[in-house]
Amino acid sequence: MTTATRTPLETRVWDALGTVCDPELDQPITDLGFVAEASVRGEGSPECTVLVRLRLPTYFCAPNFAYLMVADAHDAVRAAPGVSAVEVRLEDHFAAEEINAGVSSQAGFAGAFPRHAGGELAELRLIFRRKAHLACLERACRRLLVDGWQIEALAQARLSDLPDSPERESLLRRRSGLGLPTNPGAHLFVDDHGEPVPAEDLPARLRFAQAVRVSVDGNAHYCRGLLETRYGTRIPEKDGP
Repeated sequence: MTTATRTPLETRVWDALGTVCDPELDQPITDLGFVAEASVRGEGSPECTVLVRLRLPTYFCAPNFAYLMVADAHDAVRAAPGVSAVEVRLEDHFAAEEINAGVSSQAGFAGAFPRHAGGELAELRLIFRRKAHLACLERACRRLLVDGWQIEALAQARLSDLPDSPERESLLRRRSGLGLPTNPGAHLFVDDHGEPVPAEDLPARLRFAQAVRVSVDGNAHYCRGLLETRYGTRIPEKDGP
């Protein structure tokens, strides 16, 4: 099915799935090629059901990451207007049965893996949201440096100094998700708690942010290659989110 042939509801379903990101790679599962199918049954009826099939680059992808993606996909599609029910199935994964059952029953990660899980995944999600923010922050700073800013001056930069761009949009989205200030007058380079980073600390912080961004981008490239090898499907590369 191509974008042009999708019904309005199918478009809403794919748009909803596009809001779901791999927690480690910080890219939508639709862009990464993790969605093998998203089909609608009984469109327009009270029993309208959506079936989503997910696949991952390897059989042994971390079950906590996999659970987050399956659960997030379920919640995102279920919230789409016109959807009465949704079934999300992870396939070709060693823990697919436990993950699918846990998401379907709303049992949570601990309920899906009662003998192994130490709790739910809020802390893990926060860790990767902070990594995503750092990667986006480095991209935004790189944009300003190309425009002639000096590294030390970035300590005084505000969000209003960022031109309208994908870097600005991505950074604002990550900051919003972390509850960090997004008003134009807010400092650009802040720590995990929204506090401005002093000028003397900024070069080291920027180098660390660059290392995080390179790691995220490199892992995304690697996963695309693994998925292509596993399923024979070419996944186009995209620049940072």
